[in-house]
Amino acid sequence: MVDPRIRRAARIELARRDFWSFCKLMAPDFYREDRPYLKTLCRRLQAFCESDRKVLVVNMPPRHGKSRTAVLLSQWLFGRDPSEQIMTGSYNETLSTTFARAVRDGIVEERFDPNRIVFSDIFPQTRIKYGEAAAGKWALEGQYASYLATSPGGTATGFGARKLILDDLIKKAEEAFNEGALDKQWQWFTDTMLSRTETGYKIVIIMTRWATGDLAGRALEHWQDAELITMKALQDDGTMLCDAVLTREDYEDKVRTMSEEIASANYQQQPIDLKGRLYSSFKTYTDIPRDEHGNPLFTHIRSYTDTADTGADYLCSIIYGEYAHEAYVLDIYYTKDPMEVTEPETARRLLAHGVNLAKIESNNGGRGFARNVQEQLRRLGSNRCRVEWFHQSENKVARILTNSTWVQDHIYYPANWRDRWPEYAKAMLHYQKEGKNAHDDAPDATTGVAEQFTRKGGVSVW
Repeated sequence: MVDPRIRRAARIELARRDFWSFCKLMAPDFYREDRPYLKTLCRRLQAFCESDRKVLVVNMPPRHGKSRTAVLLSQWLFGRDPSEQIMTGSYNETLSTTFARAVRDGIVEERFDPNRIVFSDIFPQTRIKYGEAAAGKWALEGQYASYLATSPGGTATGFGARKLILDDLIKKAEEAFNEGALDKQWQWFTDTMLSRTETGYKIVIIMTRWATGDLAGRALEHWQDAELITMKALQDDGTMLCDAVLTREDYEDKVRTMSEEIASANYQQQPIDLKGRLYSSFKTYTDIPRDEHGNPLFTHIRSYTDTADTGADYLCSIIYGEYAHEAYVLDIYYTKDPMEVTEPETARRLLAHGVNLAKIESNNGGRGFARNVQEQLRRLGSNRCRVEWFHQSENKVARILTNSTWVQDHIYYPANWRDRWPEYAKAMLHYQKEGKNAHDDAPDATTGVAEQFTRKGGVSVW
């Protein structure tokens, strides 16, 4: 029989080296061998911390140990290296303080049960500096600043970090539907957190996957080599991720009270906007319609332009060919550049594509834009393109929703349209049926193209 003291020493030594073993010692009732998803999570977190990769994104359902594991990871990293500098970000100040207090309290925990192993048994050299009682910012002995907890709207002035840990920055569906709120979160992350990183930094983002434009989605887009761990509550084979945490019966009971979009995001890590987006698909072409001699079959080449109302808006000008009552997109000019740039560039594109008729919305300065484009065409020596400006009187959102089916069924894009016009593609692919859309310029102009085929109501030509 192995001496209990030897067994205890072995468990402590293993916890120093292995994060999963550390978690089992700190919270044995939760981190159990019959919960393999937690073992996988811990092993991959450790592998990431010991790798050269900068970013790890973990998407998991609620109540499966995301925050708890992030707290223990912070403690374990401090134990292994007391000079570590960690900054954590949470949904709000209350949650960031709670997270920070959990990290600190785990390090200073005293042993009242002689049979229980606490943090100081595993890492006796890692101690909170005397007098560092604040939960949100403190230092370890021998260090100036070790830990800072913050949240959107908070500050990180004067703190440098080698590890950033982000924990569930979205808590409500309304935020996932609000593109402006997602933009603010990303701006806070880049301006406040990312700006405080030091050489060799690493970022761990642990959250439920709410939207394609949430922090996890933007991080995956920004860092192409980011590592991704996705765990669904209901597995593809019909089994649960962990019956001990969430049974199939409880899962079905919970999702029955939710909309399909929220349930898919919460438990299956499917972004809410993929379910709620207006346009589900777009038609494409590899070549324009041609006759037997290779000549284009277009009856007309036209354009529709929605000028930028404010500095935050985009100008969207779509050039398309008409054939068999279908629109084949030839070019898209989608930009925030000022009018002194967009007026000559729009004219150049109209001339280059041989546009016969250019229609330009005259709302909010569009009339002056149209006249200047007309003048630019004259300077280029072109009299083939007729420029018309008009006032759009109908409700924008209603027009977009009403014409969405026609847009998907009868407007054709080049096969590589997402690469040619990425900002336009993003605006179209992410536009929501319900919720706040940061930009509607692309759907608005595309709807304008559809209306040239479907009806003339609501448009008065000046």
